[in-house]
Amino acid sequence: MTTTERHEPATDADERTMLEGWLDYHRQTLAWKCEGLTDAQLRTQAVEPSELSLMGLVRHMAEVERSWFRRVLTDETVGPIYYSDADPDGEFHLTDADTWEEAYATWQAEIETARRNAARFGLDDTSEGKHRRTGERFNLRWIVTHMIEEYARHNGHADLLRERVDGATGE
Repeated sequence: MTTTERHEPATDADERTMLEGWLDYHRQTLAWKCEGLTDAQLRTQAVEPSELSLMGLVRHMAEVERSWFRRVLTDETVGPIYYSDADPDGEFHLTDADTWEEAYATWQAEIETARRNAARFGLDDTSEGKHRRTGERFNLRWIVTHMIEEYARHNGHADLLRERVDGATGE
C-alpha cells in the first residue's frame, strides 16, 4: 500500500508556486483520507439522507477539475464523466460496480490535464471559456483559489467520512 505524501509549499514561495502548492496539498489530503480502505468502505455514506461518500467525493472532484481546467480555462468541449442531465448528482450515486481503481485513475488523469492546461496560462490570464451557468470568464488565479477552497471544504467532509468508516482522524 502506498502512503500519500503531503507537502506544504515553502513559506517564502512566489505566488504561483504557493497557490499551486496549496492546491496540490489539498489534492494529496483527499487521497490520504481514502488510503487503505476497501471499495465498500469508500462507498460508505455519511448519514441518511446524504449520499456523500469518499469515493463520491473523489468522483466529484474529477468532475470539478474537468469543469474548471478544461471547459472554463481552455474552452475544451468535454462532456461529464459521471453525471448527466437525468442524474445531475451522478458522481455520488455509486453502485457495487463502481471501483476505487477507476475513480482514482480518472481523478488523477483530470489532475494531470489540469496541470498541463494551467501551465499554459499566467495567473492574470483570462480563461478561454466561460462558466456554463453564469457566462463569466475567470483568470487563472481565481480558478486556482476556488479549487483550493473546493478541496478544503470537501476535505472537511472527508475527515468526517473517514472517521465514520474506521475511526481514523487526523489533521
